[in-house]
This record gives sequence, structure tokens and C-alpha cells, in this order.
Amino acid sequence: MASVVTMLEHKSASADLAAGDRSNLGRLAIVVLSVLLLIMMAVSMTTGASGASAWTIVAGWFGAVPDHAEQALRDHAVIYNIRLPRMLLGVLVGAALAVSGLLMQGLFRNPLADPGLVGVSAGAGLGAVSIIVLGTTMLAPVTALLGIYTLQIASFAGGLITTFLLYRVATRSGQTAIATMLLAGIAIAALAGAVTGVLVYVATDSQLRDLTFWSLGSLSGANWTKMAASGPIIIASLIAAGFLANGLNALTLGEATAAHLGVPVQRFKLLTIVAVAGATGASVAVSGGIGFVGIVVPHLLRLIIGPNHRYLLPATALLGASFLLMADAISRLIVAPAELPIGIITAAFGGPFFLWILLRKRAAFAW
Repeated sequence: MASVVTMLEHKSASADLAAGDRSNLGRLAIVVLSVLLLIMMAVSMTTGASGASAWTIVAGWFGAVPDHAEQALRDHAVIYNIRLPRMLLGVLVGAALAVSGLLMQGLFRNPLADPGLVGVSAGAGLGAVSIIVLGTTMLAPVTALLGIYTLQIASFAGGLITTFLLYRVATRSGQTAIATMLLAGIAIAALAGAVTGVLVYVATDSQLRDLTFWSLGSLSGANWTKMAASGPIIIASLIAAGFLANGLNALTLGEATAAHLGVPVQRFKLLTIVAVAGATGASVAVSGGIGFVGIVVPHLLRLIIGPNHRYLLPATALLGASFLLMADAISRLIVAPAELPIGIITAAFGGPFFLWILLRKRAAFAW
């Protein structure tokens, strides 16, 4: 096993030398993005319609505001019960969506793969909608069995099934055609959307409100219960993704070469699919349909620090978390005291970026 890792590292080093060694740039990017994430976390904690201030709480600890104890209590409730879980959930969801996009791009070996664009998010959403609408009737035994994890597990199952179907349809003899992948993703998303439409049609008024929140994407419903339900799944998926860097580097050379380098290709692909489904499914279950994070962040970083996944994976997680926190802050400020769905903000950034990628890659789409 050690020899295999050494071979992969030598191969990765050779690739870096061929394209210009960007290892130092990758390390610098991780440091800079870590600082950026800390800044965005602070912005998220201080942004909102209530005007609550973390500084009031800190000052209260030291007895600096004895005349405003009631205000300090209100601020404490807002910060710890609303903003803190929202910020942490934004970090996890942003990192999960960005890393899922990177894993899919590495698996399919093209820059257009993204859970939102190729139907994975639609499948995960179908699993979530099924529980929202049928969780107290047909699927009541499942809800009783799984408890607070029901929505996350259902969403994970939907994402896993659609990711597996997409890979089976779009890949032949180890090669994935970009056009086939996109068309297959459109078809899968359409089928998932049709079933979701039927469920929406039979939903009650209260369920429709939940579905409206879910459909455009938002962190406004974040709380500690959702953190407890989705957090472990997202964290486990991100940890699993961290062990895939060398395999993704080898897979860029083709499945045959990766196998000769000692990568168990089929098992590796299965682990990648499960990691994507877990991260995407748990994220969709708590935040709804937030698109374009998985295509904008990995592609931008790949242009800057190169294709080495040992640096791309942590950098993508950091920038994805910062990007979603930024979008969340904008959604809370742009029409304050109301909130725009985050999906609108990410689409405003991601749509033009996606068109730019298509223009750069249009030679690959010549029929």
C-alpha cells in the first residue's frame, strides 16, 4: 500500500512539474481561504435584522453593560439559538456542495459535472419531499424508525440512486461523454421533478410552506436539531472525501492507468458516489435546492492552484463555505428585514460563470 501511495505521489509530482509546480501556491491558497472563512463567519454572526451584537454578550460577561442586562439576554438568544447554528450549517453545506462538485468533476473527468446541474440534487430533493408530504401517512413507519434523521437519510438515498444512475448511463468503457452526461442529468432531473410535482399537488397547505422554503434554498430554518441531524452525515462525507485525493489525481490519467497504479477503481468510484450522495443529500435536506456552488468554486480554484486534488479538496471546502456564507449575508441584507432565498443569489453568480465555462469549452461540444 505504501508503494502505491508513493507511486501516486510521484505521478502527481510529475504532473505538477509538467504544468508548473503550484504546490506553494496551493498551500498559500489554503491559508488565505482559512482567513477568509474566519472573516465570513464573523460577518455571518453579526448580520441580521434583529441588530443583536455578539459584543454585547462579551461585554456582559465582564460586567460592562449592567444597565442593559435584558438586551444582553435577547442578544444571547439570537446569537446562540439562531445565528450560530445558521452560520455552522452554512459552513457545512457550502463545503459539502463545493466538494461534491469537485468529486463529480474528478469522477467524470470534466468541469461541467455538478450535483445541481446533472440531477443529483433533484433526486435528493425528491427524497426530502417524499418525507415532507408522506412522512405522516404512507411513510409514517419509516419516520418512526429513523426519527430526526428521516429527512436526511431519505435525501441521501435519493441522491445516491440518481448519482448511480447518472454514472451508469453516461459512462461506457471507462469513458464519460460530456453531452451524454448533461442530457442524462436533464432526463433524471425531469423524472424526479415530475414525481416531486405529483407530491406537491397532494400536499397540504402547511406542507406547501415547507416545500416553498425548500425549493429555492435557504438557511433561515437552521437550528440545533437540524445541525444534529445533518451535521454528522456531512462531516463523515467530507472526511471520506479527504482520502480520495490521490485516487482522483490518478483517475485524471484514465481508469486503466489508475488501475495500473494500484487504485481499486470500482471500489473507489463507489466510495466517491456514496460521498457525493451523502454530502449532497444531507445538504439538500436542510437547505433546499442551492445551485452552482459545486461548479463555480472547484473550477475557479482549479484555474488558480492547478489540478492537484491534495490542495484542491481542502481549498474547495474552505471557499465553498465562505461563498455560501457570503451569499447568505447578501440574502439577509439586500431586502432587509426580509430575506431572499440563497438559491437566487448563487444562481446570479453561477449562471454567468457557467456560460463562461461553456464558451471556453464549446469546442468539446461540437457534434
